[in-house]
Amino acid sequence: MREQFQKITVLGRHDDSRTAEPIAALVSHLEEKGISVVRAEPFTPGADVDRVRDDAPTDDVDLIIAVGGDGTMLSAARVASDSGTPLLGVNRGRLGFLADITPDEMLESVDHVLAGKFTHDSRLQLEAALESGDGEVRTAVGLNDVVLQRRETGRMADFETRVGEHYVNTHAGDGLIVATPTGSTAYALSCGGPIIEPGLDAIVLVPICPHTLTDRPIVVPADQPIEVRLLERHDTKAEVTVDGRSLGDILPTDRLIIRAAEQRIPLLHPPGYDFYGILRSKLFWGRDNRTRGA
Repeated sequence: MREQFQKITVLGRHDDSRTAEPIAALVSHLEEKGISVVRAEPFTPGADVDRVRDDAPTDDVDLIIAVGGDGTMLSAARVASDSGTPLLGVNRGRLGFLADITPDEMLESVDHVLAGKFTHDSRLQLEAALESGDGEVRTAVGLNDVVLQRRETGRMADFETRVGEHYVNTHAGDGLIVATPTGSTAYALSCGGPIIEPGLDAIVLVPICPHTLTDRPIVVPADQPIEVRLLERHDTKAEVTVDGRSLGDILPTDRLIIRAAEQRIPLLHPPGYDFYGILRSKLFWGRDNRTRGA
């Protein structure tokens, strides 16, 4: 075992049997190896480990292991964002584009990582700044996406986008998704956006239910800031969320500025990690699932 992994945080939902059992097995396995295990509150009753809140600093932790779905990985990314602590995911959700270790492979894969047998990649994050007309600024950082979406009304939202110094379009529809390559396989994909290889420094803008069919997704460089403004329209209400968490309502007097965050998330993968293999597995590429007649 390499010396850099002496203190590990294990994150996951303690109240779900699908995650509580593998978490308990993982904690026991790590402690048998003499590793100090830290677990976010609230923890599974009876486990003898240190406890931290899920928003506590992790500067003194060598590795974060998240057990759950991609939602758990996003929560873990928020914990790791400021400290730069590497993140490893065990999938107990449905798709699991981020958490790529299966429960059956969990202990073996973790042992490979502890022995230094892993690959890593650095994932782009987005920083969203919602600037109000009176000068107030609310900010948040997300690994997946920043979403502007209409709410509490059946009316469309009109909004304008700019990339860098260039005007892009005036849109009408349900909103807009601004996604990282990591987020390109999440909400953006369900709205018709492209899949972006995680290593690319790119951001995708995906309209949500656009009124005009020619309003299509567009991929832009990650070094260009993106500005979104809501236009005045009767009875329009819209909200900005970052990785599913509300940043607040947006008004026509506000500006939403989105840019690549300084912090990136280091993800670790066990030997054999293959992004394209994950796509084939999760999206059933190359399989004929049609029901054949007799």
